[in-house]
Amino acid sequence: MVDRYEDGHRVRREVLGSEHVDKALQSQTDLDEPFQRLITESAWGTVWASPGISYRERSMLTLALLAATGNFDEIPMHIRATANTGASKSDVIEVFQHVAIYAGVPRANHALKLAKQTFQEMDEV
Repeated sequence: MVDRYEDGHRVRREVLGSEHVDKALQSQTDLDEPFQRLITESAWGTVWASPGISYRERSMLTLALLAATGNFDEIPMHIRATANTGASKSDVIEVFQHVAIYAGVPRANHALKLAKQTFQEMDEV
């Protein structure tokens, strides 16, 4: 029997890093616990845990979808995750070029701006 919640925690730590996950868990309250359980089980324990494609590919898809749908708040977190997923800076540029053509230049431009800032912060550490 697969425990999606436990798998989700494991995968989330592998992708986002233990520091990020620990910080998220420390800030969790009774109010958002059901939501956190949902994303841990579904996003991390089902989708990201699936053996169908690699973390690198999932990372690239996630960045493209976030940018294409204008969900920019999570782009820096997923840029930082590239250090764990194997998606390179070059991969990220390719992703946002696709976004520019298929979802619009303004969204890709903003996503690239966030990526540049986040990569710069990562390089400074």
